[in-house]
Amino acid sequence: MLETKTFGMISLGCDKNRVDAERLLGILRDRGYAVTSDMAEANILIVNTCAFLESARKEAIDTVLDCDTYRSGKLEKIVVSGCLPEKFIEELFPALTEGDVFLGCNDADKLLESLERSYKENERVNAVRQGHEIFGERVLTTPLHYAYLKIADGCNNHCTYCLIPKIRGKYRSYPMENLIAEAEGLGDLSELILVAQDTTRYGTDEAGKSRIVELIQRLSALENIQKIRLLYCYPDVIDDDLIEEIARNDKVLKYLDIPFQHSEDRILKLMNRKGTRAEYLSLLQKLRTRIPGIAIRSTFIAGFPTEAEEEAAALASFLREAKLTNCGFFAYSREPGTPAYKLKGQIPQRIKDKRVKALYAVQQEISGEFLQEKIGKTIDVLCDGIDYESGMFVGRAYWSAPEIDGKVYFHSSFAGQGEVYKVKITEADSYDLFGKTEEYQE
Repeated sequence: MLETKTFGMISLGCDKNRVDAERLLGILRDRGYAVTSDMAEANILIVNTCAFLESARKEAIDTVLDCDTYRSGKLEKIVVSGCLPEKFIEELFPALTEGDVFLGCNDADKLLESLERSYKENERVNAVRQGHEIFGERVLTTPLHYAYLKIADGCNNHCTYCLIPKIRGKYRSYPMENLIAEAEGLGDLSELILVAQDTTRYGTDEAGKSRIVELIQRLSALENIQKIRLLYCYPDVIDDDLIEEIARNDKVLKYLDIPFQHSEDRILKLMNRKGTRAEYLSLLQKLRTRIPGIAIRSTFIAGFPTEAEEEAAALASFLREAKLTNCGFFAYSREPGTPAYKLKGQIPQRIKDKRVKALYAVQQEISGEFLQEKIGKTIDVLCDGIDYESGMFVGRAYWSAPEIDGKVYFHSSFAGQGEVYKVKITEADSYDLFGKTEEYQE
């Protein structure tokens, strides 16, 4: 019944969710089904959802409702997959009648079977938590020169603001042999980006200690991988072995994403984060001493319950002292089912938004100074493609991860996607750089 159907996919949320979506697409490709990027041409639309925050849940439901408007054309079925049904299926299934099939985070193997049943019996199907994790081939939705490798799922950290353990369950490291085979099957990559809720804890659930260094070494041995980037490295598990591996391994980009979330000890304790302001600053000093030129990105939450004005100001002071290369800031989101939801001293949204804005202003100064120092220098830039709006090629230096960090816009007589070019920087703003290749003649 499905043989003649054309599928479309919309994936929402983080890069970890993207990998799940790519595995769903891999199942479809493996079975020979047609997949289109034109939603109007799809008979079956898959909406892979995020449920981390209230805003993400609203976006997911709105996307399903938007997809439902295609039923006046070729659309016949909508599949709702991922985090939203995984956590909220009891409320979601009876209410979101626009969805025909519901799958959780690890139910990809139930996709086709559930659709067949929905067509045959003309009914809506709830297949949440009926499948299991799969490690088949993926269809990349990133540019072909870089890809994400999700090395684990779930989380054991139980930060008091976070729903992930209740959505994704306990921390589960994926088998190393599966990951090596998956990475090898992704083709020639300029950049492989390792992701998980907590990449640094890879292997601790099975071996009792982190095996992230071993995994990096195994991946580095693959001929199809040029560079490796590490995201979501929790500060309390960044040990000397990992630091040494980053320092000595030429395939590992000198870049770490470390989600500090706050700087002040009292707030960190309320968040159930492991670490203190002094320990974070000490870690940063060690990283910069052992790995000269390392770029460090982080994320911070503003307006956590009971956060005083003095603590908000102290976080801004921490930023000035830490001088991080890239940062993201988020207003605390009060999520039902989390311990922080019950805390007294919830802060009004307008104050949270004001604090986020103030933190961005501080980081903008820091980033601006960092980028101004690059003017007149020649740097290596990985070309990600063409920015047609500016009429320039666009790429990234090693200190920028795709989609979340700044870019380098440059003129060149030619630049191939996935290739590295020497770019002389001529201009900078507080976020991006601008320049030209050495051979370019205006």
